[in-house]
Amino acid sequence: MSKAFTKETDGADDEDRDEIDALPAGVKNYMTPEGYETLASELRFLLREERPRITEIVSWAAGNGDRSENGDYLYNKKRLREIDRRIRYLTKRTEDAEVVDPKKQQGLDRVFFGATVTYAREDGTELTVKLVGVDEADLTHGKINWQSPVGRALMKGQVGDEVTVRTDAGSEVIEILDIAYLLD
Repeated sequence: MSKAFTKETDGADDEDRDEIDALPAGVKNYMTPEGYETLASELRFLLREERPRITEIVSWAAGNGDRSENGDYLYNKKRLREIDRRIRYLTKRTEDAEVVDPKKQQGLDRVFFGATVTYAREDGTELTVKLVGVDEADLTHGKINWQSPVGRALMKGQVGDEVTVRTDAGSEVIEILDIAYLLD
């Protein structure tokens, strides 16, 4: 059968559903202003610069004849699908985002989204983390997803509270030492 009548599939539809449905049903997509701006700027870059550049390459490569053995065409066509998938994901995330500004949460004595929390583990180690949105989490920078086991355990806690973190590996009691709503 001719390639003209076959459909290329790369599992894009299944991957999109998994990526977009990363939040549990009924949970709001909270984001800090910095996290929202990061996603929005990536979306602008992909739409205004990267996608037009790749589209131009695909168009040029398509004009070179046989596409079945044209590496430029095949590689950049795949790259274009990846960009389109990322654009759909970022569009969905930014449309559904509920931006929560830590500036408006000053003076709170409980842990809520956007809080920077210092806590002590059972082994005596102290950790400081900031509760951020799903798309912003980066443990190397001390940012954890507010829906993670630690994030959920800390929510609504106060200084001095001991809360239980439940994971697949078991349970651990941690003590909240400090709560702050720092501005980045």
